[in-house]
Amino acid sequence: MEQSLAGQVALVTGAGRGLGRAFAERLAALGCAIAVHGMRENGPAEYGEGTTLTETARQIGEQFGVRTIRVLGDLTLSADVERVVQTTTSELGPIDVLVHNAGGDVAAAGGKPNPNDAVMVKEVDVKAVLDRNLLSTILVCQQAARGMMEQRHGRIITISSIAAFKGNETSVIYSTAKAAVVEYTRCLATQLRPFNVTVNSLAPGDTRTGRFLGTRHVPGERLVEEGTLDRVGLVDEVARVIEFFAGPLGDFVTGQVLRVDGGSQCWSA
Repeated sequence: MEQSLAGQVALVTGAGRGLGRAFAERLAALGCAIAVHGMRENGPAEYGEGTTLTETARQIGEQFGVRTIRVLGDLTLSADVERVVQTTTSELGPIDVLVHNAGGDVAAAGGKPNPNDAVMVKEVDVKAVLDRNLLSTILVCQQAARGMMEQRHGRIITISSIAAFKGNETSVIYSTAKAAVVEYTRCLATQLRPFNVTVNSLAPGDTRTGRFLGTRHVPGERLVEEGTLDRVGLVDEVARVIEFFAGPLGDFVTGQVLRVDGGSQCWSA
Protein backbone atom coordinates (compact mmCIF):
# COMPACT_ATOMS: atom_id res chain seq x y z
CA MET A 1 0.00 0.00 0.00
CA GLU A 2 1.33 3.43 -0.94
CA GLN A 3 2.35 5.36 2.19
CA SER A 4 0.38 8.48 1.31
CA LEU A 5 0.33 9.61 4.96
CA ALA A 6 3.99 9.04 5.77
CA GLY A 7 5.21 11.36 8.51
CA GLN A 8 1.75 12.08 9.89
CA VAL A 9 0.46 11.27 13.38
CA ALA A 10 -2.87 9.57 14.08
CA LEU A 11 -4.73 9.09 17.35
CA VAL A 12 -7.19 6.19 17.21
CA THR A 13 -9.43 5.80 20.23
CA GLY A 14 -10.78 2.40 21.24
CA ALA A 15 -8.01 0.83 19.16
CA GLY A 16 -7.26 -2.26 21.21
CA ARG A 17 -9.50 -4.60 19.24
CA GLY A 18 -12.18 -4.87 16.59
CA LEU A 19 -12.73 -1.98 14.21
CA GLY A 20 -10.52 0.34 16.26
CA ARG A 21 -7.50 -1.88 15.80
CA ALA A 22 -8.30 -2.25 12.09
CA PHE A 23 -8.47 1.54 11.72
CA ALA A 24 -5.10 1.88 13.46
CA GLU A 25 -3.54 -0.77 11.22
CA ARG A 26 -4.93 0.86 8.10
CA LEU A 27 -3.44 4.23 9.01
CA ALA A 28 -0.13 2.60 10.00
CA ALA A 29 0.01 0.93 6.60
CA LEU A 30 -0.37 4.41 5.08
CA GLY A 31 2.67 5.55 7.06
CA CYS A 32 1.15 7.23 10.13
CA ALA A 33 2.69 7.05 13.57
CA ILE A 34 -0.12 5.73 15.76
CA ALA A 35 -1.31 6.46 19.28
CA VAL A 36 -3.26 3.33 20.21
CA HIS A 37 -5.83 4.32 22.85
CA GLY A 38 -7.79 2.06 25.13
CA MET A 39 -9.71 2.34 28.37
CA ARG A 40 -8.23 -0.83 29.88
CA GLU A 41 -4.81 -2.41 29.43
CA ASN A 42 -6.35 -5.87 29.07
CA GLY A 43 -9.21 -4.74 26.84
CA PRO A 44 -7.93 -6.56 23.71
CA ALA A 45 -8.30 -9.92 25.50
CA GLU A 46 -12.01 -9.47 26.31
CA TYR A 47 -13.19 -11.03 23.04
CA GLY A 48 -10.06 -12.95 22.11
CA GLU A 49 -8.59 -10.34 19.77
CA GLY A 50 -5.29 -9.80 21.57
CA THR A 51 -3.67 -9.71 25.00
CA THR A 52 -2.82 -6.20 26.16
CA LEU A 53 -2.99 -2.71 24.73
CA THR A 54 0.79 -2.43 25.06
CA GLU A 55 1.28 -5.58 23.00
CA THR A 56 -1.23 -4.41 20.40
CA ALA A 57 0.66 -1.13 19.91
CA ARG A 58 3.96 -3.03 19.67
CA GLN A 59 2.59 -5.43 17.05
CA ILE A 60 1.22 -2.61 14.88
CA GLY A 61 4.53 -0.77 15.05
CA GLU A 62 6.56 -3.83 14.10
CA GLN A 63 4.22 -4.95 11.33
CA PHE A 64 4.12 -1.60 9.54
CA GLY A 65 7.45 -0.08 10.57
CA VAL A 66 5.97 3.00 12.24
CA ARG A 67 6.25 4.58 15.67
CA THR A 68 3.46 3.62 18.05
CA ILE A 69 2.53 4.33 21.65
CA ARG A 70 -0.26 3.05 23.85
CA VAL A 71 -2.33 5.56 25.81
CA LEU A 72 -4.86 4.65 28.49
CA GLY A 73 -7.72 6.91 29.51
CA ASP A 74 -11.42 7.26 30.27
CA LEU A 75 -12.64 9.56 27.51
CA THR A 76 -15.71 10.62 29.45
CA LEU A 77 -13.38 12.55 31.78
CA SER A 78 -11.97 15.87 30.59
CA ALA A 79 -8.69 15.41 32.47
CA ASP A 80 -8.09 11.99 30.87
CA VAL A 81 -8.89 13.33 27.40
CA GLU A 82 -6.45 16.19 27.84
CA ARG A 83 -3.75 13.78 29.03
CA VAL A 84 -4.32 11.38 26.11
CA VAL A 85 -3.99 14.18 23.56
CA GLN A 86 -0.99 15.75 25.30
CA THR A 87 0.79 12.40 25.57
CA THR A 88 0.23 11.77 21.87
CA THR A 89 1.57 15.16 20.80
CA SER A 90 4.55 15.09 23.17
CA GLU A 91 5.68 11.58 22.17
CA LEU A 92 4.71 11.44 18.49
CA GLY A 93 4.05 15.03 17.38
CA PRO A 94 0.99 17.14 16.50
CA ILE A 95 -2.08 15.09 15.62
CA ASP A 96 -2.91 15.09 11.90
CA VAL A 97 -5.64 12.44 11.98
CA LEU A 98 -8.13 11.66 14.75
CA VAL A 99 -10.32 8.57 14.50
CA HIS A 100 -12.70 8.58 17.43
CA ASN A 101 -13.88 4.99 17.58
CA ALA A 102 -14.36 4.52 21.34
CA GLY A 103 -17.95 4.00 22.47
CA GLY A 104 -20.51 1.24 22.21
CA ASP A 105 -23.81 0.09 23.61
CA VAL A 106 -22.43 -0.66 27.07
CA ALA A 107 -24.33 -0.21 30.34
CA ALA A 108 -22.92 1.23 33.53
CA ALA A 109 -22.12 -2.23 34.90
CA GLY A 110 -20.85 -3.61 31.59
CA GLY A 111 -22.74 -5.49 28.89
CA LYS A 112 -25.78 -4.14 27.11
CA PRO A 113 -28.43 -2.22 29.04
CA ASN A 114 -31.25 -4.61 29.87
CA PRO A 115 -33.92 -3.67 29.18
CA ASN A 116 -32.87 -1.13 26.57
CA ASP A 117 -36.22 0.20 25.43
CA ALA A 118 -37.61 3.72 25.45
CA VAL A 119 -39.64 3.23 28.64
CA MET A 120 -37.74 1.02 31.07
CA VAL A 121 -34.02 1.64 30.51
CA LYS A 122 -32.36 2.65 33.78
CA GLU A 123 -31.16 6.21 34.33
CA VAL A 124 -27.65 5.01 35.18
CA ASP A 125 -27.49 3.13 31.86
CA VAL A 126 -28.84 6.11 29.92
CA LYS A 127 -26.00 8.24 31.28
CA ALA A 128 -23.36 5.56 30.64
CA VAL A 129 -24.31 5.08 26.98
CA LEU A 130 -24.65 8.80 26.30
CA ASP A 131 -21.32 9.55 28.00
CA ARG A 132 -19.37 6.79 26.24
CA ASN A 133 -20.65 7.77 22.83
CA LEU A 134 -21.70 11.44 22.68
CA LEU A 135 -19.79 13.08 25.53
CA SER A 136 -16.53 11.32 24.65
CA THR A 137 -16.90 12.42 21.02
CA ILE A 138 -17.33 16.05 22.03
CA LEU A 139 -14.43 16.03 24.51
CA VAL A 140 -11.94 14.25 22.24
CA CYS A 141 -12.81 16.28 19.15
CA GLN A 142 -12.53 19.54 21.11
CA GLN A 143 -9.03 18.70 22.30
CA ALA A 144 -7.78 17.48 18.93
CA ALA A 145 -9.40 20.31 16.98
CA ARG A 146 -7.52 23.02 18.88
CA GLY A 147 -4.16 21.77 17.66
CA MET A 148 -5.45 21.24 14.14
CA MET A 149 -6.78 24.79 14.00
CA GLU A 150 -3.35 26.12 14.96
CA GLN A 151 -1.58 24.13 12.26
CA ARG A 152 -4.44 24.72 9.77
CA HIS A 153 -4.52 21.10 8.81
CA GLY A 154 -6.24 17.97 10.06
CA ARG A 155 -8.72 15.16 9.56
CA ILE A 156 -11.30 14.21 12.16
CA ILE A 157 -13.30 11.02 11.65
CA THR A 158 -16.01 10.07 14.12
CA ILE A 159 -17.48 6.58 14.20
CA SER A 160 -21.26 6.64 14.37
CA SER A 161 -23.57 3.78 13.34
CA ILE A 162 -26.40 2.94 10.99
CA ALA A 163 -28.44 2.78 14.21
CA ALA A 164 -28.43 6.58 14.08
CA PHE A 165 -30.73 6.60 11.05
CA LYS A 166 -33.51 4.20 11.98
CA GLY A 167 -35.61 3.81 15.11
CA ASN A 168 -34.73 0.69 17.06
CA GLU A 169 -36.85 -0.43 20.00
CA THR A 170 -34.07 -2.56 21.48
CA SER A 171 -31.20 -0.07 21.22
CA VAL A 172 -32.88 3.21 22.02
CA ILE A 173 -30.25 5.19 23.91
CA TYR A 174 -27.37 3.96 21.75
CA SER A 175 -29.24 4.97 18.58
CA THR A 176 -30.01 8.37 20.09
CA ALA A 177 -26.38 8.91 21.09
CA LYS A 178 -25.07 7.99 17.64
CA ALA A 179 -27.62 10.28 15.96
CA ALA A 180 -26.28 13.09 18.13
CA VAL A 181 -22.71 12.15 17.12
CA VAL A 182 -23.72 12.57 13.47
CA GLU A 183 -25.17 16.03 14.12
CA TYR A 184 -22.14 17.08 16.18
CA THR A 185 -19.88 15.93 13.34
CA ARG A 186 -21.74 18.09 10.83
CA CYS A 187 -21.69 21.13 13.11
CA LEU A 188 -17.98 20.72 13.82
CA ALA A 189 -17.27 20.39 10.11
CA THR A 190 -18.95 23.73 9.48
CA GLN A 191 -16.94 25.41 12.23
CA LEU A 192 -13.58 23.99 11.09
CA ARG A 193 -13.93 24.67 7.34
CA PRO A 194 -11.95 27.95 7.50
CA PHE A 195 -9.07 26.12 9.18
CA ASN A 196 -8.64 23.47 6.47
CA VAL A 197 -9.78 20.71 8.83
CA THR A 198 -12.21 18.10 7.50
CA VAL A 199 -14.70 16.35 9.79
CA ASN A 200 -16.61 13.30 8.62
CA SER A 201 -18.34 10.27 10.12
CA LEU A 202 -18.20 6.60 9.24
CA ALA A 203 -21.38 4.69 10.11
CA PRO A 204 -20.82 0.93 10.11
CA GLY A 205 -23.54 -1.66 9.92
CA ASP A 206 -23.20 -5.16 11.35
CA THR A 207 -19.49 -6.06 11.24
CA ARG A 208 -17.90 -9.34 12.27
CA THR A 209 -15.71 -8.16 15.10
CA GLY A 210 -14.98 -10.36 18.08
CA ARG A 211 -17.47 -8.44 20.19
CA PHE A 212 -20.24 -8.64 17.58
CA LEU A 213 -19.85 -12.38 17.14
CA GLY A 214 -19.38 -12.96 20.86
CA THR A 215 -22.52 -11.17 22.02
CA ARG A 216 -25.23 -12.43 19.65
CA HIS A 217 -26.35 -15.34 17.52
CA VAL A 218 -25.72 -14.74 13.82
CA PRO A 219 -27.36 -17.03 11.23
CA GLY A 220 -24.80 -18.90 9.15
CA GLU A 221 -26.10 -17.51 5.86
CA ARG A 222 -25.16 -14.00 7.01
CA LEU A 223 -21.54 -15.02 7.58
CA VAL A 224 -20.70 -15.69 3.95
CA GLU A 225 -17.95 -13.43 2.62
CA GLU A 226 -18.96 -12.93 -1.00
CA GLY A 227 -21.75 -13.37 -3.53
CA THR A 228 -24.25 -11.15 -1.71
CA LEU A 229 -24.41 -7.84 0.10
CA ASP A 230 -27.02 -9.22 2.50
CA ARG A 231 -24.43 -10.35 5.05
CA VAL A 232 -22.38 -9.22 8.01
CA GLY A 233 -19.54 -7.00 6.81
CA LEU A 234 -15.86 -7.83 7.08
CA VAL A 235 -13.73 -5.64 9.33
CA ASP A 236 -11.48 -4.65 6.43
CA GLU A 237 -14.46 -3.58 4.33
CA VAL A 238 -15.23 -0.96 6.95
CA ALA A 239 -11.64 -0.03 7.81
CA ARG A 240 -10.64 0.78 4.25
CA VAL A 241 -13.08 3.73 4.26
CA ILE A 242 -10.76 5.43 6.76
CA GLU A 243 -8.19 5.65 3.97
CA PHE A 244 -10.64 7.71 1.90
CA PHE A 245 -11.47 10.17 4.67
CA ALA A 246 -7.88 10.50 5.95
CA GLY A 247 -6.03 10.37 2.63
CA PRO A 248 -5.68 12.58 -0.45
CA LEU A 249 -9.02 11.51 -1.92
CA GLY A 250 -10.74 13.18 1.03
CA ASP A 251 -9.06 16.57 0.69
CA PHE A 252 -12.28 18.37 -0.28
CA VAL A 253 -14.82 16.19 1.56
CA THR A 254 -16.23 17.35 4.89
CA GLY A 255 -19.45 17.21 6.89
CA GLN A 256 -20.38 13.85 5.39
CA VAL A 257 -21.62 10.58 6.86
CA LEU A 258 -20.88 7.38 4.95
CA ARG A 259 -22.86 4.28 5.83
CA VAL A 260 -20.85 1.08 5.29
CA ASP A 261 -23.51 -1.58 5.58
CA GLY A 262 -23.90 -3.28 2.20
CA GLY A 263 -26.97 -1.19 1.44
CA SER A 264 -29.15 -2.34 4.34
CA GLN A 265 -30.25 1.33 4.43
CA CYS A 266 -30.54 3.10 1.10
CA TRP A 267 -32.55 6.25 1.89
CA SER A 268 -31.08 9.70 2.24
CA ALA A 269 -29.71 10.76 5.64
